[in-house]
Amino acid sequence: MLKREIRILGIDDAPFKKFIDKESLIVGTIFRGGSFLDGIISTKAAVDGDDSTENIIRMITKSKFYEQIRCILLDGIAVAGFNVIDIQELSDKTRIPVLVIIRKYPDIENIKSTLIKIHKQEKISLIEKAGEIERINSIYIQKKNLSTENAKEILNMTCTHSNIPEPLRQAHLIASGIVLGESKGRA
Repeated sequence: MLKREIRILGIDDAPFKKFIDKESLIVGTIFRGGSFLDGIISTKAAVDGDDSTENIIRMITKSKFYEQIRCILLDGIAVAGFNVIDIQELSDKTRIPVLVIIRKYPDIENIKSTLIKIHKQEKISLIEKAGEIERINSIYIQKKNLSTENAKEILNMTCTHSNIPEPLRQAHLIASGIVLGESKGRA
């Protein structure tokens, strides 16, 4: 059983203009459970690049909150378009479990064919390395260094206003508010 107010980091990227923006803002919100926002951290990642894992690891490990974070929540395994996060490396190098939240079951074959079409097929191995996609309630997850039972506990603790964990909802709202001038879209 996990404590109700463990520190959870939710990470999401901001909207960007494809073919115009070279990078996208990445925002992390540090929550106590699903109730209290304790801090915000940020970095950037190249659009369709390869630097997301390294930049997110640096963002986390350089943060004053690093020693308190007990789980990293990601909104999918890619940011800034097809900048795919190596969730195994993220978990191993930060020594923090990773829980990926996926709203709808992804069409993996379509994603792979798109990556081949845009000459980014090397990212397919990162998608495969992310592991099995599991359904919990109305969402899907992938996880590293976290049991399914603990993943369920974290979701129960953090899904306070919707079926999306509050740290991710807030990261989305903050990131889009900064870039667009106001928050938009579904968090």
